Amino acid sequence: MKSLLLISAAAVLLSACASAPEPGRECGTVSGYLEPDREQQFYRLVVTHLDGQPVISKPNYQLPPGEHSFTVSELIDSPELKVRLSARTPKELKLQVEAGQRYHLAAKFNTDRRYTGKDTGYWEPVVWQQEVHECELPKTQ
Repeated sequence: MKSLLLISAAAVLLSACASAPEPGRECGTVSGYLEPDREQQFYRLVVTHLDGQPVISKPNYQLPPGEHSFTVSELIDSPELKVRLSARTPKELKLQVEAGQRYHLAAKFNTDRRYTGKDTGYWEPVVWQQEVHECELPKTQ
């Protein structure tokens, strides 16, 4: 009985340590680090611009809730890809980011028909996985 009381008290104390983000510091996370499911024709991509500003690509972007725009380039290395290099142009993905969520980005290789030449329709940027994830923006100085 005594150990049950001790465990209950410890659980209460530990739950107090896990607090929600401070108001105004809530965020969502957009990620590109997970290897997507290639069996579903998802491939890696790289973020080149965020909200119109050039960025150095990184695994995670912690962002305030709201709409954000990502310019991305696909990294499809499938032997079925037959388009010219000039067709491999960046695309834009608009994403409504919610606090407490993580969005995993990928390039969806469209295999519904054969894409050749300068046809850029062979891929599209997508969120291939979404999950609950704690996030808090850093304090500003």
